[in-house]
Amino acid sequence: MKKLLSILNIEFLIRDDAFKNWRMILFLSVLALIMIASGHSADHKIFKIAALNSEMKTLKSDFIELKKQLLLLRKETNITRVLSDKGVGPAKIPPIKIVIVNE
Repeated sequence: MKKLLSILNIEFLIRDDAFKNWRMILFLSVLALIMIASGHSADHKIFKIAALNSEMKTLKSDFIELKKQLLLLRKETNITRVLSDKGVGPAKIPPIKIVIVNE
């Protein structure tokens, strides 16, 4: 009972040999602060990773949509339609292949 009362009155911090107790309490307090800072840093990194993943998914869907539009614009029928508005049409005479013979 006497030891419990001594602990409740915090006598272990005011005795003559309390310096080593204060050092241990200070050491544990610094460790606790480091742990708290580390936890906050980890949470911040997790939120940043989640935001970057969300942005990456958005950019990937934009890329796929633009690639789809490009494939539609590159089709021969679409190119023929656009060029016919400008007065350019497909050739009536097929191209001639030129063959060079080395002697």
